[in-house]
Amino acid sequence: MKRTVSLKLLSEPPQADRLANLAAMFSQACNAVVPLAVEHRCWNRVALHHLAYYSIRKRFPNLGSQMVCNAIYRVASAYKTLKANNGIAKDRPVPGISFDRAAVHFDHRTYSLRDGAVSLFTLSGREAVPFVCGTHQANLLASGEPREAELVCRKGQWFFQLVLDIPDVAPVSEGGVLGVDVGENSLAATSSGKVFGGGKLRFERDRYLAHRRRLQSNGSRAAKRKMRAISGRERRHVEHVNHEVSRAIVQEAHQLRMREIRMEDLTHIRDRIRAGKRVRARLHRWAFRQLQDFVAYKAEALGILVVYVNPAYTSQTCSVCGAIGKRDKHDFSCSCGNRRHADVNASVNIAGFAEPVGPARAVVNQPEFAHYASA
Repeated sequence: MKRTVSLKLLSEPPQADRLANLAAMFSQACNAVVPLAVEHRCWNRVALHHLAYYSIRKRFPNLGSQMVCNAIYRVASAYKTLKANNGIAKDRPVPGISFDRAAVHFDHRTYSLRDGAVSLFTLSGREAVPFVCGTHQANLLASGEPREAELVCRKGQWFFQLVLDIPDVAPVSEGGVLGVDVGENSLAATSSGKVFGGGKLRFERDRYLAHRRRLQSNGSRAAKRKMRAISGRERRHVEHVNHEVSRAIVQEAHQLRMREIRMEDLTHIRDRIRAGKRVRARLHRWAFRQLQDFVAYKAEALGILVVYVNPAYTSQTCSVCGAIGKRDKHDFSCSCGNRRHADVNASVNIAGFAEPVGPARAVVNQPEFAHYASA
């Protein structure tokens, strides 16, 4: 399995300038490759290399042959991602992509790790830059094999995002199944009965949204400076909360000796939303996929399998008798006498829907697996 560690580079001002020069020329090379990808509708790495290499190498001689290859790879990867997200239509021209401040892609030929420093290719030769990292990152570095990396600059600070190949953990072969229902009002609920409330996060996201609207409507220089200052603050806060919740979910599964975690397949759920503008805006900011991805990779590290199931009827079905019950906000009730938290009831259904069931489920359709999580 692969993990990414972020190494903070302790670059001196001259080193930072050389890294900035490299990033600027790398972005220019990427922008020079884009017209060829657009003209030939090509984002295969090998085919794009044959189309672009010699012209880009001649145009940017200081960049070096391997960095030119990395720039071509970066453009090909960007277009593959765009196509996977349905951003390229068959009957329309390929849209252009701009690499204004592109992260510089490194491979094993253009960097090496040496005693608390990373040796990087620059336009003026190799540059050894010291780095610092936390205990968790240091443990990953000690146990993993370094692969490709990205050099990024965030608010004047350089980071080296290094991908590591970590040995796979043997999958857990015995144990139960933990169902997890993700939502907006309750971030997550598990079939073991644990509920992670989302009211505070929802309030804070609404507060951030209102703050941005006030600054945007103001339009003054001071408002724009404030917008830049708070840029990314909401995203980082949501990511932190999702890390905490996903860690708690996986620890719960590990403590209960679960072999599998099941969650809903919510792919394209935003396309199915039928609501007013305010509700749509709120739901489009719901980071459910990030939470599920965090659960998936944390579970993989412990050998716990993650499976996604069809979400149909999980919130309406009684987890005891299988009949259609009544949901009133957080309360679920059924004629059989079942009374419990609505999200916990849904998570129990998620845990049981993938199991072989009999005809007692009556009119409820039997969902099937949608896909398996991958690293």
